[in-house]
Amino acid sequence: MQTADVLKLLEAESDERGIAHWDNLGERRGGLRSFGIGLTKLRKLAKQIGRDRELAQELWRTDVYDARIIALLIDDPKQITCEQAEQQVDQLHSGMLAHVFSSCDATLAKTPFAIDLADQWIRHGDRARRGSGYGLLYETSKFSAKKAPSDEFFLEHVALIAQTFNDQPEGVRMAMGLALMGIGKRNAVLNEAALNVAQTVGPIEFTSASGTCEPFDVARHLTTERLRTKLGILNNNDSTLYNATL
Repeated sequence: MQTADVLKLLEAESDERGIAHWDNLGERRGGLRSFGIGLTKLRKLAKQIGRDRELAQELWRTDVYDARIIALLIDDPKQITCEQAEQQVDQLHSGMLAHVFSSCDATLAKTPFAIDLADQWIRHGDRARRGSGYGLLYETSKFSAKKAPSDEFFLEHVALIAQTFNDQPEGVRMAMGLALMGIGKRNAVLNEAALNVAQTVGPIEFTSASGTCEPFDVARHLTTERLRTKLGILNNNDSTLYNATL
């Protein structure tokens, strides 16, 4: 497919309600326009298009939000370079675009340098890179034992979140919360460390265009009976969960 073909496809799938929601974002649109298509639908379209490195680069150069999402989804992780990642992170214009760029099963997380890049960006002075770094950290927390960083690596970053959380802007705090949730689901040791921080910072407030979203309660995600049983934290007589501490 060519860029014009993809744009026609997106226009055919346009959603008036989604467009209205996009318009309500104001400056958060970052100068991009949108056909108002939801991420689930965009994923289906990306799967239909398939991996296409050249097309991904062309779509990224458009001013269409939906096309840029497709670009992120169809790019080839084997060909993505650190230089490309650095250029794209400087061109992120909205929270959802940043989310798909670095987390949400991001293609960038499938590159061989994802772990190193996460570690570098988390410590960066630029907040877009810090947020994306924590997004990548969340993705690495889902890696298999063979591919994932060590527990010591994750514990180091849990400690860094605890030290710096209150000094971060909203988008970075949300990415930190996501990383804590992912790390805390790996094993009992990491669960305890992540849960301690999550309970200290409490539910994370964030701004939504609809104004209806509840705060992101990481601790609640880390104290479900199913998860704690899976990690061997609960025994037959121990069913104390986070709810009991509220």
